Amino acid sequence: MAMYEPAYLPPNAEEQDFIQAYENVREKYKDERDRVQKKTFTKWVNKHLIKSQRHVTDLYEDLRDGHNLISLLEVLSGETLPREKGRMRFHKLQNVQIALDFLRHRQVKLVNIRNDDIADGNPKLTLGLIWTIILHFQISDIQINGQSEDMSAKEKLLLWSQRMTDSYQGIRCDNFTTSWRDGKLFNAIIHKHYPRLIDMGKVYRQTNLENLEQAFNVADKDLGVTRLLDPEDVDVPHPDEKSIITYVSSLYDVMPRVDVHDGISTNELELRWREYYELVTLLIQWIRHHVMIFEERKFPASYEEIELLWRQFLKFKETELPVKESDKNRSKQIYQSFESAVHSGQVKVPPGYNPIDVEKEWGRLSFAILERERLLRIEFERLERLQRIVSKVQMESGMCDDQLNHLDSLLQTDIRLLNAGKPPQHTAEVERELDKADNTIRLLFNDVQILKDGRHPQAEQMYRRVFRIHERLVNLRSDYNLRLKSGVTSVQVSSQKSSFGRPEMDDVTLRYVKDLLEWVEENQRRIEEAEWGSDLPSVESQLGSHRGLHQTVEDFRSKIERAKADENQISPVSRGKYREYLGRLDLQYAKLLNSSKSRLRNLDSLYGFVSAATKELRQLFGSHERAGAEGEKVNDIQATGDKLVKDGHPGKKTIEAFTAALQTQWSWILQLCCCIEAHLKENTAYYQFFADVQEAQDKMKKMQENMKKKYSCDRSTTATRLEDLLQDAVDEKEQLNEFKTLLSGLNKRAKYIIQLKPRNPTTPIKGKLPIQAVCDFKQQEITVHKGDECALLNNSQPFKWKVLNHSGDEAVVPSVCFMVPPVNKEAVDSVSGLEGSHQQMVSMWQMVHIDMKSLLSWQYLMRDFTQIRSWNITMLKTMKPDEYRLIMRNLELHYQDFMRDSQDSKLFGPDDRIQIEQDYTNSTQHFDNLLRSMEKGQQDESLCKNYISEVKDLRLRIEDCEAQTVARIRKPTDKEPLKDCVQKKTEQTKVHVELDGLKKDLIKCL
Repeated sequence: MAMYEPAYLPPNAEEQDFIQAYENVREKYKDERDRVQKKTFTKWVNKHLIKSQRHVTDLYEDLRDGHNLISLLEVLSGETLPREKGRMRFHKLQNVQIALDFLRHRQVKLVNIRNDDIADGNPKLTLGLIWTIILHFQISDIQINGQSEDMSAKEKLLLWSQRMTDSYQGIRCDNFTTSWRDGKLFNAIIHKHYPRLIDMGKVYRQTNLENLEQAFNVADKDLGVTRLLDPEDVDVPHPDEKSIITYVSSLYDVMPRVDVHDGISTNELELRWREYYELVTLLIQWIRHHVMIFEERKFPASYEEIELLWRQFLKFKETELPVKESDKNRSKQIYQSFESAVHSGQVKVPPGYNPIDVEKEWGRLSFAILERERLLRIEFERLERLQRIVSKVQMESGMCDDQLNHLDSLLQTDIRLLNAGKPPQHTAEVERELDKADNTIRLLFNDVQILKDGRHPQAEQMYRRVFRIHERLVNLRSDYNLRLKSGVTSVQVSSQKSSFGRPEMDDVTLRYVKDLLEWVEENQRRIEEAEWGSDLPSVESQLGSHRGLHQTVEDFRSKIERAKADENQISPVSRGKYREYLGRLDLQYAKLLNSSKSRLRNLDSLYGFVSAATKELRQLFGSHERAGAEGEKVNDIQATGDKLVKDGHPGKKTIEAFTAALQTQWSWILQLCCCIEAHLKENTAYYQFFADVQEAQDKMKKMQENMKKKYSCDRSTTATRLEDLLQDAVDEKEQLNEFKTLLSGLNKRAKYIIQLKPRNPTTPIKGKLPIQAVCDFKQQEITVHKGDECALLNNSQPFKWKVLNHSGDEAVVPSVCFMVPPVNKEAVDSVSGLEGSHQQMVSMWQMVHIDMKSLLSWQYLMRDFTQIRSWNITMLKTMKPDEYRLIMRNLELHYQDFMRDSQDSKLFGPDDRIQIEQDYTNSTQHFDNLLRSMEKGQQDESLCKNYISEVKDLRLRIEDCEAQTVARIRKPTDKEPLKDCVQKKTEQTKVHVELDGLKKDLIKCL
């Protein structure tokens, strides 16, 4: 029975429209997908090509000549590839082929991609090639905790994404297309590791485009992830899977992660890493916050506020600092628990989170704390001293005020007695108390000047208070001189004049003028003998005191005018003498006023110079970081001082003292700069050396791991693979030789690396440690010159060392003046360790090389054995002698190579060599047997050919006889039959004779 087959019915018009519409939509989606892929892949390529100063604008066009493609592979692999420099199509094809061959050499599968496809700008195959490169160089190395061996790179990345976001409500990661459309997954992955960068509450409220824009922007600016995608390319019904995978793998590369290592469970290692990361994040934030606080140099001006600040600082050191130090030590312990995973590359620690980085931040904090404590202590002690001066001024000014009240009372009592015509009772006591009050006020002015110099908030208030007391004292002294002292004198004079008939009024007026003249002359003498001060407080005190005196001198003019007005009351007898006194008074007052103005002017200039010099000295003492900028200021101040001295300033000694102090301090700053420059140079060499050592260790470790992984071979490894590995091993050998040259350079550098550990106060020294001066230093106890060899006795202080010079003098000297010279044992030992590791690697390379050579010889032998055993007589006959002789010669060479290389190989033992020897013997015997058989067969064949040739010859002769006989029989008889028959008989007899001869010949052949 025939089987039923349904008939094919062509689609109707409606079905055709549907199919056409579907095809149009599918083609449109394909074009959109290709557009997004092209844009994403172009950005990804440019992200890497920027390292080689190249750029791709059109992916299809700019890869056609092969140059950008080769540069991309060089950047990704770190290797250098050859390239053709021409511009013809042949050169383009050759460059693309170089790139494709390189990928195949790295075991990258290229399906139906030829060099002409890329050189012609085929969009589909160009995108496929770039996607293959992305898979191999970026995605294939992804490793996830708990992954199965058969998982693809895409599945691993999806698992990682799911784990990163499984704790976020309402966010699921099911694929690399629609799950990422709303942008929440991108934000959640960033928030998982960097919560401060993303507000997830905001993410749940935003639109898709806003979420995508936020994630791409944060990843680009804060994490350094190139913006491969645009929001409008993702917020579509079917986002492109390959583009999203490319971007998510870029996020994976920058995220901290941990893997299973040394038997630690996944969850435990994850918890340890999370604890360490959060602890270090908080610790670094706390350190930087307090460093910023402690670097503030503006302190409160009041004693109460600075005392509160000091107590807070002490509380910080006693309570908060030890807790954070414990956190630091705990973070270090946590890090040590998974440090091996970090060294193996399975845990990626972000920059700034290594314990070394934490220690550097802690070192900055420690230095800031020491500097803060030093400055706070200085400021606290200064304000405390000033506060004591304020209390002293308040107390003594109050006592002085009471003293002046008492003086005023005594003065008024004596004036009343004098007016009543009675002699005063307290003149001596008043004069004594006035002098005592004057001395007290001078001291108070000095104290007030110290307060002003120290910028105490009550300095101006205290100055006004003392100045009022001083004004009161001046008034009391004037009343005493004019009303009491002159009154007493006039009484005495009047009693004398009464006997001569002189008027009493003339004597009083003359005495008043004499007192004025004495006051002027006394103050002139005080101005001429006055000191200029030796420091800023004393200069400012002199200036303040003289300002008060100058004001008094200017106010004194009114008393002179009063004395001139009293001239009319003088009798004609005394008027000439009175005018003489007035003339002298005018001259002396003018001289006093000029002297006072000159002193005030000189004090002002001196105060300006000393103030600037003192400020500059404080700057130089306080900070050595702005030495270059301070140099011009020092020169300007010294120039000002020199000009004052040249102009004959009376305060020459003070100016010269400050100029010398500035010069001394500036010289010290320059010496200090030399020290710092020397330390920076040596410290740079120190840290660069150990960085190079660490880099060499990492490089060697990576080479060792790669060597173990790459050259792990066994008997299943193909000969082609072994040939490639042996060629790679030659390159590895060259790298090892280059590494040896690097080690030689490090060994030379290690001999000149200084020692830094003795600079740490927590590392006490034993005995006398040799040190070397890097600048000149001189003080009373010790003198050291640059380059002198000294001995370090005590390093318990970070900034000052107790040293012993070559003369046997001991002193505490700034530690910056010295360095601990080479040899640094740690540096030498580190290079020795590298050399030992290098020797181990060389031995490993030699062993691996021997193993691979023996394996390759073994593979060649197996191939030779198989080939020879497959031969038979027929096959051997089809081969040319040179051909099978070459094969046998190769067999012998391969056998000799194997027997030589396998002697030191761990992959082959004595039994293996015996077996190979037997196989070799069997193969050669097999060949010999075949060869002998073939030679014997050739001899038999020659005999057979001869036999056949003879048989053929016999046959021809028989056939000839047969033909003659038949012809003779068929020939009709002539006219003479008898004669004709006789002749035929004779001829036939000859044929019989010939046939008998043929018979004999045939018998001989048989």
